[in-house]
Formats: sequence, structure tokens, C-alpha cells
Amino acid sequence: MELDFHSPIPLHVQLKDLLEKQILQGHYTEKIPSERELMDMYSVSRSTVREAISILVREGILEKKHGKGTFVSLKPVQEWLGITSLTETIKKMDIRLLDHGIVPTPENIEHVDGFHDQSYHIKRLRFKDDIPIAIERHYYPLEIGMKLQAYDLNKAVLYDVLEGDLGIHFWEAEQIITCTHPEKEDAEHLGVSESLCLLVTERMISDPEGNLIEYYKGYFRSDMYSITMKMSRKAT
Repeated sequence: MELDFHSPIPLHVQLKDLLEKQILQGHYTEKIPSERELMDMYSVSRSTVREAISILVREGILEKKHGKGTFVSLKPVQEWLGITSLTETIKKMDIRLLDHGIVPTPENIEHVDGFHDQSYHIKRLRFKDDIPIAIERHYYPLEIGMKLQAYDLNKAVLYDVLEGDLGIHFWEAEQIITCTHPEKEDAEHLGVSESLCLLVTERMISDPEGNLIEYYKGYFRSDMYSITMKMSRKAT
């Protein structure tokens, strides 16, 4: 990908945005190219490269290590949310799309900008070795939800699509884990008794401007799943 030398957007801003996108897409997970390499790759001056990197360092996305280079300090969203193992497991799972489309917004977020009366809802059932283990409900602002329709919701890893393809940045998350008994329909999907207590993960994710991007509610079979969490966006 090249920079647009005729654009009114300053070159260091273009380079900063490009590097940030590449990091979020996983092209760079540890060390980024050196200043000289970036200068040669994008035909820009050293000052342009340094300005772009300085912004990413201030934003906590990159970290300079004296004598070693510049490294990625921003964790992938799955690791940040403490669901790396879940995401890797999910990639080996079968998924069945149960429902998707525009629905009334849940009461607890209907006051939030972008949601209000309606939101875009995706409900999926996850399997491991042909055994249903979880029901996941994702709620998005309509603008984002309509874009997600273009993807195969039976297979898509939604966070990869949102950050990698749609360029949406996740910045803060608030998560609560509780338990509840399933409703009849969900119990039937999971193949469990309505008396079984499910693990419930309820999460709200916002972008750097504080806008709510996703409201998520996952119901996991407590007889088959446990959840371990470590909430930190920056790598240690």
C-alpha cells in the first residue's frame, strides 16, 4: 500500500494511519521496520517517519526500546479482552447462525448514542465436537451492523472483521460475569435442562472517542466451560 503524495492529509498522518491499520490487522505483532526501512518502503523523509511513530508511541500503540528498535505494545483485541484461548478455540468450532437483523435495543443500552430504539443483533450458537457449548448475542449500532451483513456470519470472527476490515478501534471494555438459568429456547439450543446455571459474560466495548461499539452477552455451558480473564490493552 502506498501513500498519496497529492492528498491534503499530511504524509506523517497517512503513514501513522497505515501503520496502525497494519498493526491491528496483525501484520506487525512484535517489532516494526526500522526508520530507514520505512523511509525506503514509502519514499518519505526521516522526519515523516519519526512524526508518525511518535504519535503511535503517545497513543500507546508502539513502544521504543533503546538500542533495540520500536515494538508493538498494543495487544490484539482478543488478548486484550482476555479471550485469546476462546478465540483460538472458536476458530476450530462450528458456528450456527441463529438470527440476525434489526431488533429493539436492550433496555440497559437504549439511552446510548447510536443505539436508542433499534440496534443490529447477531445471535450465534457455537459447537465443539458437535456439542453446543455457547450462545452469543452481539448488538451493534445500525451503521456497523449493516456493514457486517456483507460477511458470512456463520464463520466470521467478528472482532477480526471489525478491527481488520472495517477499521473500528476498540479501546475500553467493561465486563461482568454472572450466572443465570437459560430460557426455554436457549436451553433447547444448548441441549441442557432449564435448571442448569449458565455462565453469562456481559461486555460493553467503546472506541477511543468513548462511543459504544458493541454490547455483547454470551451464555456458556457451565458444565463444559470456564473463563479466565486478564484485562489489559498494553503488552507487558
